[in-house]
Amino acid sequence: MHLIQTFMNIAVPPIVLILLILFLPIYQVFKLIIFIKRSICSENVAGKVVLITGAASGIGEQLTYEYAGRGALLALVDINENCLVQVSNKAHSIGSPDSISIVADVSKVEDCERFINEAVKHFGRLDHLVNNAGTARFSKFEDTSQISDHHPVMDINFWGTVNGIHYAIPHLKKSKGKIVVISSVCGWYPLPTLSIYNASKAALISFCETLRTELGPSIGITIVKPGLIKTNLTKSQDTLIPVIPEESAEVCAKAIVSGACRGDLYVTEPAWIRWLFPVKMACPEVIDWCNHLYLLMIEHVSVKRKAAKGKTSGGK
Repeated sequence: MHLIQTFMNIAVPPIVLILLILFLPIYQVFKLIIFIKRSICSENVAGKVVLITGAASGIGEQLTYEYAGRGALLALVDINENCLVQVSNKAHSIGSPDSISIVADVSKVEDCERFINEAVKHFGRLDHLVNNAGTARFSKFEDTSQISDHHPVMDINFWGTVNGIHYAIPHLKKSKGKIVVISSVCGWYPLPTLSIYNASKAALISFCETLRTELGPSIGITIVKPGLIKTNLTKSQDTLIPVIPEESAEVCAKAIVSGACRGDLYVTEPAWIRWLFPVKMACPEVIDWCNHLYLLMIEHVSVKRKAAKGKTSGGK
């Protein structure tokens, strides 16, 4: 057995490289043909029922307006009631024939069951489930005093999505609908100070890829991996350094809905970020070095900001 494994370790890498060189051009042409076909036959969501979690702000809010502009019926879910009502009213003015607001906490299993049931009860069906609700906690893991402080990140980002999907599957099978999951580039390119957030998004990607195999063609699944998007979440974090330019939530939402309607397996936005993945696979040491440098920059900026705040407080 040891000799077989040794042989495989030597033989597999060159065989895979040769096959990639021969197969990749043909595969790219095939992907282009499929993309053109899907673009021409893109799904018309006018009159279809779309449920969006985390719809009161950020990417979720812009997804609401994008679906509304396409004439979709909307079930909007968020924990923030006031903002949710405002978004729902605006969705009406943009073009949604009907929308309902459902105040719910996706981290609670009973709330996930309730908002799926309320949407189906009101509209009679469900066509798209857009799992957008999410949160993040920015800190080095070693600085964490209580691990329980990070529990909401996993409860909202991972279990909040899993539970919603669980209750939606029977209805989506009837309509041959779609599941859209807003994960993150951090699911495969983990950034420092976001350890549990990175883990939650990586878990989402793995879960949805497995689910796609299990469900087969009965329900389409689009996994979205946004990069740095300009939202209230990123604005509120002093630890973030704008090394990479932010993309607007509106542009991101347009790309997500277009990809979902085409039936894309993945949507990475902005698109250029996907090219970091082969770099990470081929040169992991380089990525580790870049991340370490970024962490040093974060710590340096954090020290300067604290010093500046101290001087301001002293001056007062």
